[in-house]
Amino acid sequence: MRRYCFLLRVRPDRIDEYRARHTAVWPQLLRALRDAGWHDYSLFLHPDGLLVGHVRATDLASAQAAMAATEVNARWQAEMAPYFTDLDGRRPDEGFVLLDEIFNLDDQLAATGDA
Repeated sequence: MRRYCFLLRVRPDRIDEYRARHTAVWPQLLRALRDAGWHDYSLFLHPDGLLVGHVRATDLASAQAAMAATEVNARWQAEMAPYFTDLDGRRPDEGFVLLDEIFNLDDQLAATGDA
């Protein structure tokens, strides 16, 4: 399973509300994410609005497509879109800026035989 990391930007005037929305995500959405192949999914929010996401998936594009096919995701994305900047008409789950993983301790230790 591959690790993915992505960035988004939350509007500074909506940070508190965005944070509150994630204290009790809809159970139907949680189950849909799990069933679509999202694993170890976390979001980290900087006080300036920088949002960093981490997820493990066999294939992120397939996991995103599976979510895009659900009604609950369409509702969630529509409600979340106003919280973000720089989406240019895309839904938040389509606006990820993916980062390249350049270092992983466990992978490098395994390569040396020290895992």
